Amino acid sequence: MSQPWVGPLARTIVFTLLVPATVTVVVPYYLLPGGDFALGPARYLGIPLIAVGAALYLRCAWDFARVGLGTPAPIDPPRNLVAGGLYRHVRNPMYVGVLSILFGEVLFFQARRVLIFALFFALAVHLFILLYEEPTLRKKFGASYEEYCRAVPRWIPKLKP
Repeated sequence: MSQPWVGPLARTIVFTLLVPATVTVVVPYYLLPGGDFALGPARYLGIPLIAVGAALYLRCAWDFARVGLGTPAPIDPPRNLVAGGLYRHVRNPMYVGVLSILFGEVLFFQARRVLIFALFFALAVHLFILLYEEPTLRKKFGASYEEYCRAVPRWIPKLKP
């Protein structure tokens, strides 16, 4: 018996390799070498940021496939509103994860160009959420999404769901 989330999980893996991997691995690689500013041993604070960001993204991608029966891709979104797991604490944990990876790379590689890219990416994501994602989710899920937005902050996680 096939599980309904297997297809979305496979498509999520492909999307992850194409989009988030490009944003967090390929683009920063081409923006290096780093060493634009010296942080000394503090640069190693980037490692836990990268690890936490990757864990956040992967957990959210799993929830999108398993619970939402969709993917992070705007052309193949979840069919069900994902409001559990990390989404009980913050509305955009997947983006928080990707941004955590980028800012971890800024620290670890001490790279000003990666910082500029991360700031540009953060602004682009925020505008995408305001102008496309939230209006689309409001239209698709209606009152349940409105209630979710009132209960859960967009960017700053609340510790108690």
